[in-house]
Amino acid sequence: MWRCLACVGIIAALAAGPARAQEAVAQFYKGKQITVLVGSSAGGGYDIYARLLSRHMPKHIPGNPAIMVTNMAGAGSNAAAAHLFNVAPRDGTVIGALQNSAVLDALLDALLGDTKRLRHDATKFVHLGSATIDHYVCIARADAPVKSFQDLLTHELIIGASHPGTSTRDFPAMLNNMTGSKIRLVSGYPGTREITLAIEKDEVKGLCGFSWSSLKAQRPNWIASGFIRVLVQEHDKGHLDINKMGVPLAVDFATTPENRRVMELIYSSETFGRPYMMAPGVPEERIGALRKAFMATMRDQDLLAEAQRIGVVIDPISGEELQALAEKIFATPGAVVERAKQAMEYKTP
Repeated sequence: MWRCLACVGIIAALAAGPARAQEAVAQFYKGKQITVLVGSSAGGGYDIYARLLSRHMPKHIPGNPAIMVTNMAGAGSNAAAAHLFNVAPRDGTVIGALQNSAVLDALLDALLGDTKRLRHDATKFVHLGSATIDHYVCIARADAPVKSFQDLLTHELIIGASHPGTSTRDFPAMLNNMTGSKIRLVSGYPGTREITLAIEKDEVKGLCGFSWSSLKAQRPNWIASGFIRVLVQEHDKGHLDINKMGVPLAVDFATTPENRRVMELIYSSETFGRPYMMAPGVPEERIGALRKAFMATMRDQDLLAEAQRIGVVIDPISGEELQALAEKIFATPGAVVERAKQAMEYKTP
């Protein structure tokens, strides 16, 4: 009899543990505000996703805190990453929405022992999840002299780009180095919003390292109207809809097997998609609550309806999956990592 009562007591105590943890999380967040720090300019794809998240996630977080979005563009999201790592409070009230290319860039630097350059250590970031897997593409105006990626191997195309550390700059640089394409960059644009405006004004003829989801959200009529062509998919597997259009994969144009392996490593950043993360040191129960709230938000019918209305793709990945992907990247041989860094150095064709 006493043994049974003891068992009941143990079971009750175990059941009460998670409940107490959730209550503590709710007490902490009640009346507080969470800041989502976007490492890109306002109006771009990362900003659109972050603001969508901010409108629907509060009701899924214990304590229902408000969420405010703020932008800190610069250095391919590395300015925001440094702020998140070095300045932001480590209590679960600041979430980073960084460019996935910046995440890979920082991971590569960490593997090469160069964390001082970026002023943060991406190996220690805690991942909450991603709203979607990204699929990057190269596009060109329909009136550009280049009509296919095959043409790019012999003809020059002038495209807009941001800064080193961003996909719009690093991915076309890699294409030149790994496939022999002849892409000429006009760099310095703050983000994809400004580059797409430049394409419309015919200041530049195209854009690479451009997310398919951003293209659909920012310029949904470009493909249907025939204003642009999709030249190549910057991905190792491709997107179902883009595959149906007959758009080839960039990795298939790699000039050597080693170059293909380097491209596949760099394209692995696309699995991070639209990642959300926090600095290390946040209490475990808050990390768990935010990871759970993130995935619940991604299944929220109100969010899904709004996402469909504004042309945003939702294909979520959990924080645990992203953490595992980061560990897989860390297992990459150093020689391949060094080659990947060299591959993203731009050389004028």
